[in-house]
Amino acid sequence: MSISSRLSSYLDQRGARYDVYAHKPSRSSAETARAAHVLPHQLAKSVILEDDTGCVMVVVPADTTVKLGHLTELLGRKNLRLSDESRIATLFDDCDRGAVPPVGMAWGMETIVDEALEANEVVYMEGGDHQCLLRLSHEQFHALMSAAWHGHFCKKALH
Repeated sequence: MSISSRLSSYLDQRGARYDVYAHKPSRSSAETARAAHVLPHQLAKSVILEDDTGCVMVVVPADTTVKLGHLTELLGRKNLRLSDESRIATLFDDCDRGAVPPVGMAWGMETIVDEALEANEVVYMEGGDHQCLLRLSHEQFHALMSAAWHGHFCKKALH
């Protein structure tokens, strides 16, 4: 179990306080929430989108999906699409595939947070591998994401 070195440095520089929770290895946000006994709406997941302008990280609750058309319009961008796994692996080379922490600022990436996460008393997030989560209080998460753009652009996922 290890936290991405870049994420760890970024959190330390900002004086962020968090707890680390180990869980059984998982392959998806839904599976991570189950394995860690965390409510899915408290687990922040990152979605990497791109267009000709570049990449952007979108941070939403694990039990939601991004309303891509709405977000594209909000940002005034064109042709936003999901980035492919190989591009994401290149950008986040100190993270396991599929375990990108939802703190794009640590990698110099524009980050956009859905306000649904701000309603939580605690927020959990990937640390960069498939075996640990970071737990932040509402105040710590809010402070950490204060530089990110906020809005409403997700909807509950259909299961």
